[in-house]
Amino acid sequence: MAGRFPQRPTLPHSPKGVGGAPMPVLTGHGALPAGVPRQAVAPPRVRRWRPDGPLDLGLVLGPLRRGPADPTFRATPDGSVWRASRTPAGPGTLRVCADDGEVRAQAWGPGADWLLEQLPELLGAADDPDAFVPRHRVVALARHRRPGLRLTRTGLVLESLIPSVLEQKVTADEAYRAWRLLVRRFGEPAPGPAGAGERPMFVMPAPRGWALIPSWEWHRAGVDDKRAATILRAVRVAARLEEAVGMPAAEARARLEVVPGIGPWTSAEVVQRSLGAADAVTVGDLHLPGIVGWVLAGNRDADDTEMLRLLEPYAGQRHRAARLILLSGHGPARRAPKMRKVDIGLL
Repeated sequence: MAGRFPQRPTLPHSPKGVGGAPMPVLTGHGALPAGVPRQAVAPPRVRRWRPDGPLDLGLVLGPLRRGPADPTFRATPDGSVWRASRTPAGPGTLRVCADDGEVRAQAWGPGADWLLEQLPELLGAADDPDAFVPRHRVVALARHRRPGLRLTRTGLVLESLIPSVLEQKVTADEAYRAWRLLVRRFGEPAPGPAGAGERPMFVMPAPRGWALIPSWEWHRAGVDDKRAATILRAVRVAARLEEAVGMPAAEARARLEVVPGIGPWTSAEVVQRSLGAADAVTVGDLHLPGIVGWVLAGNRDADDTEMLRLLEPYAGQRHRAARLILLSGHGPARRAPKMRKVDIGLL
């Protein structure tokens, strides 16, 4: 989208952050579409919270980022993480930073209070890392090296479901591009300072906004009819799907999979993020079975059945085990070319 809209000047100064520390101005490429008014930066709502153990913001919140240019997520050089979300109370922006064992959060917009109330669960307060017992040396070592790993729980289903559907059976780059283009074009600027500047953040569209996206815009974003139809079916029952955050993971997955086009792979990806489901291992993935098979048994040709067998010792914690295996850095060498990209927007 760079160069498509006229450039806007950066903010003349940074508002003050928690404790008087300067708030970084978010700048870069890509400006607000013509006709979108610049938002006045209102004072943020503030919350401080001290976790009961080590906390690594990058590890905890990293799974919520959909590519390096995700317009709803940003990590800044000062160590802060920014998220723009559509909450039950409306759009909101959250800035989180950690220092000396304490988390400091600021939030803007109608959803600010909701975001701050959910802050502990977002940062893994509902997770129990001590319930995990390593059964393999490589897993134990990965856990030892990353004591700040917690499983996030966003409490929001649709914001994990839509990008997960976009990631079905395509390369990550294609899915990230589609998410980026659709959110920037049909979302709204994030409340607070994140929604201003030359590279503003955006809140994803509301369910009705997704439903009103014309067919040709899905095509331009590289989204085929099957994935677009799945998203359209999901947003029609968005309220029912959001109720899944109050269910056990198995029941939540069953509700999601009632929607045609949402299968075990997608439902697992959603409940991992929205519910913090420690046992929701992803099946149907192109690479994960081979990585788990290689690390735990030297079998690069493992399928889903073999992967689940190898993860049986971690019953109840299989998703955490899989994450630690991925974080270990071990895996089989590539022996085939990457999946070929097909931009259907050019067809």
